[in-house]
Parts: sequence; structure tokens; C-alpha cells
Amino acid sequence: MADKIPSAPARLAEAHPDVWKAYSALGAATAAAGPLTERERRLVKLALAVGAGSEGAVHSHTRRALAEGIGRDALLHVSMLAIGPLGLPQAVAAKTWIEDIEG
Repeated sequence: MADKIPSAPARLAEAHPDVWKAYSALGAATAAAGPLTERERRLVKLALAVGAGSEGAVHSHTRRALAEGIGRDALLHVSMLAIGPLGLPQAVAAKTWIEDIEG
């Protein structure tokens, strides 16, 4: 489990397995709570990470999206959609964070 996630969360998972198990269960429960497809959920999570200004989360959701077969064009479209509600600087930052991840 912990060897498949980035180092900081992996260390937390190893130090506090019960917390990690509860966190993972929450993620599964929220995913099952509505009608969105896996692809739609991943794009929404990427958009939320962009909105929060979290470079690490954008990197994480970009890596996951690419691994799930979501095309880079769709991910970059999320950054373009951020221009209106978040402003050009945040959208450009998000675009560079997405581009940081090799696919």
C-alpha cells in the first residue's frame, strides 16, 4: 500500500495505518456517493486541486489521471477552464504543474 504513494503520505500511512485506512475508506465512500464516472471524478478532483492552489495535489491527480488513460489534452483543458473563476495567474500555474508530470 504505502509503497505506491508519494513519500510523505507513505510515511503517514506507515506511522498511522488506522488513520490511513479511515482516510482511504472515506475516499471510497465519497466516490460511491454519486453518479459521476471514474473519469469525471478524477477531472473534478484535479479541478479542486487547481482551485485550492495545491501544486502537490495537482501533480498527484495528474499522475493518476494519466495512469487511468485520461489524455493530457483533457487535463490541460481543466487549467484553461480555471481562467474565468480563478484568474489567469492561477490557471497558468496549474498548466505548468500539469506539464511537470511526464505521461
